[in-house]
Amino acid sequence: MSILNEISEKLQRGRAKEVSVLVEQALAENYSPADILNQGLIAGMNEVGEKFRRNEVFVPEVLVAARAMNAGLKILRPALISSGVKPLGKAIICTVKGDMHDIGKNLVKMMIEGQGIECIDLGVDVGPEQVVCAVRETGAKLVCLSALLTTTMTGQKEIIDALVAAGLRDRVKVMVGGAPITQQFADEIGADCYAPDAASAAIAARAFFEE
Repeated sequence: MSILNEISEKLQRGRAKEVSVLVEQALAENYSPADILNQGLIAGMNEVGEKFRRNEVFVPEVLVAARAMNAGLKILRPALISSGVKPLGKAIICTVKGDMHDIGKNLVKMMIEGQGIECIDLGVDVGPEQVVCAVRETGAKLVCLSALLTTTMTGQKEIIDALVAAGLRDRVKVMVGGAPITQQFADEIGADCYAPDAASAAIAARAFFEE
């Protein structure tokens, strides 16, 4: 087994310390930072995402895998920067105004970061003006909106409307999700994408940046 496959394997099992050691070893053996990222860390998170979609692993396993990915990234990041490897792009993520739920949002964030995308987390209870400011300041090309309550679903539409009013809607893709959200609702409010789960969100996010 190559060291890159080993990194992927250990990441899938959530072995953070072992992933860190293997990333250091791969760098010492002159593997390129891009290969370590793509064929090791991202490949591992992709496997976790696929297993999650097939109900072969569950939220706790995804969380420990994401922790292992972050441990590997901490070692790898300086080498990525010095070698000129940049993230695929920037995404903003938040739970909308009036909604304090963050487990689903955090899971989506981890899965999106696992695709090599920089994720700017605005937190929970986020209003339209905060999202508009963040898009302006960061130049993010993707906005991910979570709502876990039927009473806060309309907050997703309010943010999309605010992006339109600010003249920013053409610059960003908007992805929506959360327990009460459906494809029909996403179409009605003018979202670009509905993601039924974190793994689907990660795949859709990567596709947006690769268009």
